[in-house]
Order: sequence, then C-alpha cells, then structure tokens
Amino acid sequence: MKFSAQEEYGLRCLLRIAKFYAVSKSLTIPEISRAEGISEHNAGKILRVLRIGGFLESSRGQIGGYTLRRPPEQILVSDILKVLGGRLFDDEFCSTHTGAMDICTNSIDCSVRSLWKMIQDAVDSVVSKMTLKDLMGNEKLFFEMPAKNGFIAQN
Repeated sequence: MKFSAQEEYGLRCLLRIAKFYAVSKSLTIPEISRAEGISEHNAGKILRVLRIGGFLESSRGQIGGYTLRRPPEQILVSDILKVLGGRLFDDEFCSTHTGAMDICTNSIDCSVRSLWKMIQDAVDSVVSKMTLKDLMGNEKLFFEMPAKNGFIAQN
C-alpha cells in the first residue's frame, strides 16, 4: 500500500507553512520548494490544491505567499488527505476494480474487500483525531505522545 507523492509533499508543505503561522509569516513557492526539495512546479500544483481545499490563503506581490487559513489545531489530517488524494478504500472501489467484467467476480462474499475496509477504518481512526498541530512537534515527541484523542503512536 502506498500513499501518493501528492499526499506526502502536501502534508510536508502544510507543515512547513504551519511552523510560521504563529509569527504571521507567509512563504513563497520558491521558499517551500527549496526547503522541501521538490520542484517549484510541483510545489505550486500542490499548494493550489491545498488553497482550493480551504487550507491556505495566498497573496501576491513582494510580501506575498501562502499562509494557513485556520490555526493548525483546527486542521485535521484526515481532511488534508481527503483533499490531496482521497481515501485508500471507499464504497466505489469494487465498482472501479472489476477487471474485464461488468461487476467484480467476488462481489458477494469478498474477504479482500473486508481487508481493505479494516485497513481504511484503522487509518481513519488515527487521522480523524490528529491535527496539523500534532504533527508540528519533533518525531521523538510524537512517538512519546500519550493516548491523546484516543490514538497511541508506537515505534
């Protein structure tokens, strides 16, 4: 199972911008691109998706750039992932992966569908309670985080 590059870089770009939220500093595409090691074209594309998704505000000009639209503690990771790429598994999955047939040959009793649903439920149980602010600390603190909001990070 893989998350897309858009989801990975989108989270990283939002985290980069979030670190400057408290001091009201905006970041430009070139600044974000350099800091995250991605092309300006990709950074611009991802930031546009995040702006349209309601996470960022942008301003033009000499002091322009991108800032968060809401405080980091009000932005759920699940909402970010939904805007960047959608869910790993949803109800449409079986109708889009039918093979050469009109319907899936396993549509009645499918243990594979049950597996994907269980994995999606596990992911949802974590990311629906985690905010961008939760991701702003260093990695060591993240893994030492208590069972805040019902999830426990483990090494």
